[in-house]
Amino acid sequence: MKIICSKKQIVGYADRKILGHFLEHFHRQIYGGVFDPASKFADEDGFREDVTEALKRIKTPVIRWPGGCYVSAYHWKHGVGKERIPDYDKAWRVEESHRFGTDEFVKLCRKIGCEPYICTNAGTGNAEEMSDWVEYCNLGEMGRFAKQRIANGFPEPHKIRYWSIGNENWGGHEIGAKDAAEWGKLVRESAKMMLRVDPTIELSAASIPDLDWNLNLLREAGKYLDWISIHGYWGNTENGLIPEDYNSVILHTGEDISGSVNRVRAYLKALGLEKKIKIAYDEWNLRGWWHPNTIDISNRKIQRREDDTFYREKVIAERDKNDINSIYTMADAVFSASFLNTCLGNCDLVQMACFSPIVNTRGAIFTYPDGIVLRPQYFVFELYANYLKNTVLDLWKEDVPKVSGNVSNEGKTVDIIDMIMTFDGKEYAAAAINKDPEKEQRIDIRFFDDMPREMRIHTLNGPSCNAYNDVGKTQVGVTVSEWTVFQGTIDLPAHSVNIVEIR
Repeated sequence: MKIICSKKQIVGYADRKILGHFLEHFHRQIYGGVFDPASKFADEDGFREDVTEALKRIKTPVIRWPGGCYVSAYHWKHGVGKERIPDYDKAWRVEESHRFGTDEFVKLCRKIGCEPYICTNAGTGNAEEMSDWVEYCNLGEMGRFAKQRIANGFPEPHKIRYWSIGNENWGGHEIGAKDAAEWGKLVRESAKMMLRVDPTIELSAASIPDLDWNLNLLREAGKYLDWISIHGYWGNTENGLIPEDYNSVILHTGEDISGSVNRVRAYLKALGLEKKIKIAYDEWNLRGWWHPNTIDISNRKIQRREDDTFYREKVIAERDKNDINSIYTMADAVFSASFLNTCLGNCDLVQMACFSPIVNTRGAIFTYPDGIVLRPQYFVFELYANYLKNTVLDLWKEDVPKVSGNVSNEGKTVDIIDMIMTFDGKEYAAAAINKDPEKEQRIDIRFFDDMPREMRIHTLNGPSCNAYNDVGKTQVGVTVSEWTVFQGTIDLPAHSVNIVEIR
């Protein structure tokens, strides 16, 4: 494969918010995840310091909270103050204690050093409730809710910049789902009230890469929006346990990822909004979460039994299968890097992305009583956060090897090598992925207007494409080469993610 690079050919400037994460009140993400006062790792506020340190290490730029499906029946006023009465969580069918609410979320973000991003209840909630939340967080002392925040021990405003109106309200699975016409009007009225409280906030709204949905949304509310929120989960699992094989996973890394961006770009361009509104890909992962029987009316007779066996074994216990670490292999790392490369290649438009979720479930970090496990995809964030530069360069590519196959009876072809080049005015850093499960691949690179002298390679890999990390078992990690003379060629090991520093 041949690549020609010029520092004068610029795609755009990468926004570090594409390395963001997502946190929801689901299973062990919050309680037993980031927040666990009973843990030996807990700090004075109940946050697990091993988790917060891991999030600092990857320079987490933004965290989206509290949902997710959870938010569509969540009333934020129940999660602030000294008296917090537990509720039944209608999204996930558990009791929510409300021990972790707005103020705790902001504390977590401040400890990590990231921006908080709040998603509002557009399911059972309304425009006034959303704007009240902005009052609580962002007003100095005017009004009831700012005074309530002060009384709760936070005299200074939280100054939360990023807000999303709703989560997946386009879907029948969501509590308070809306049709396209309803959605446009609700977003418009909610945005008006929220911006009257604080005109400096940046607003997103739940969307989907669908023409009718976006036309209604953007015509009604486009002038109020800074972002449009889309989600993506690719690949399947059987019974929550058996992942697709590596070869099937890599076939999701082409048009499956880029297609959504291209369609939303087209909708924004058609309405003349591509310079105003950016994409927030604020939920994404290789696999969706495993939570059977959440909405399953076919089992109503079974669930009416006096004992709670069905609930315990078929609803709650099934969610533990998300945390079997052997599921998360180099396939997850390769996919995650490919997703981020797609964002970087569209950095003029995609300027936020939130890996879903931050910890446990399908997260990059797994917690257990005696520590944490860093899953393979964690190291993708570590490499991209610490070594890539901000300017993304256009690349001329020749003789790119391909791989073909079938996914869901649809023929697909993707590039075996996925590469992005970044630059900071002095040095280069390439994110280079070799998706081939067995073979090393060589890249010949020519710089049109520069003569780099040396290079160093950070390689994320394991002994096989099925390698994984677990408690007491570390197969996947990063190795770093010495600085060597740059001779114009780079060899990429099989099934690897690489950051190549060139200077």
